[in-house]
Amino acid sequence: MTSDTTSDTTGDTGQDAIGAGSTAAEVLAGIDLTGRTAVVTGGYSGLGLAATRALAGAGARVVVPARRPETARQALAGVDSADANRADVNRAEVERLDLADLDSVRAFAERFLRRRAPLDILIAGAGIMACPETRVGPGWEAQFAVNHLGHYALTHLLWPALTAAGAARVISVSSGYDAGWRIRWDDPQFTRGYDKWAAYAQSKLANILFARHLDRLGGPYGVHAFSVNPGWIRTPLQRHLTAGEMIAAGWIDAAGNAAPGLFRAPEQGAATLVWAATSPELDGRGGDYCADCRVTGDGPADDGAAARLWALSAGLTGLDRIH
Repeated sequence: MTSDTTSDTTGDTGQDAIGAGSTAAEVLAGIDLTGRTAVVTGGYSGLGLAATRALAGAGARVVVPARRPETARQALAGVDSADANRADVNRAEVERLDLADLDSVRAFAERFLRRRAPLDILIAGAGIMACPETRVGPGWEAQFAVNHLGHYALTHLLWPALTAAGAARVISVSSGYDAGWRIRWDDPQFTRGYDKWAAYAQSKLANILFARHLDRLGGPYGVHAFSVNPGWIRTPLQRHLTAGEMIAAGWIDAAGNAAPGLFRAPEQGAATLVWAATSPELDGRGGDYCADCRVTGDGPADDGAAARLWALSAGLTGLDRIH
């Protein structure tokens, strides 16, 4: 679940018609991504599926890593370029990847790099939310592992393809920033006193800090990064929550109906993802936190915390290839 924010612009965007209610397809209207390659984790469900459809419709070749490839192929059936004549080259492709398993991340990256294709866009959108205490890999807390560490590793392993693009963007999908979010530096794996919401908040803060530091290191190579709050969207992300929890939170009523005006459609939630990935307004800049197809003044501005998280992630994954 992500929280909606009202964002400020950082100047005249020149896109007055693009904002909170826009869809991903509307954001990409008039943008030709023919010849571009995108990787969208979580690209076969919810926000990710909406982003995949929009990018493919604009002409991009979209690679969708999936823990359940057959399920992904079913969801992506018919996702082609808007131009039927180009459908054979722009259809979304599915590759196996489990972000909780570093061996799987390595195998996916090796397969991708063997193609020697530049990677123009990496959207780190796959994630889990408020799950019961779950351990993956070497005992990592699942939300921190999947939402952050898996994407940290994937970015490092795809680095040669990102730098080969000349002007690549990495989009880290976070949530509505709360100043109370914290990294539990002394126990990031929540081995003591597991709290599913605190663990989720930590992972979403990590997404923002990751993009901030990645941009600082990647800028000289033409790789820029942004973090994104897509707004409130009902997707399979809420699968670990009971109806009672969502009723108590005011998200749905007793009949299961969504609270009026609270949720956006996935196509609207994906708008800021593809805007941050493609907008010419963002050329040459990065590290920003975005919402409603705008750069906002929200988000943490602690470069020290971003660097500290990077070092922690490098130690945990054994990957530190970006300097």
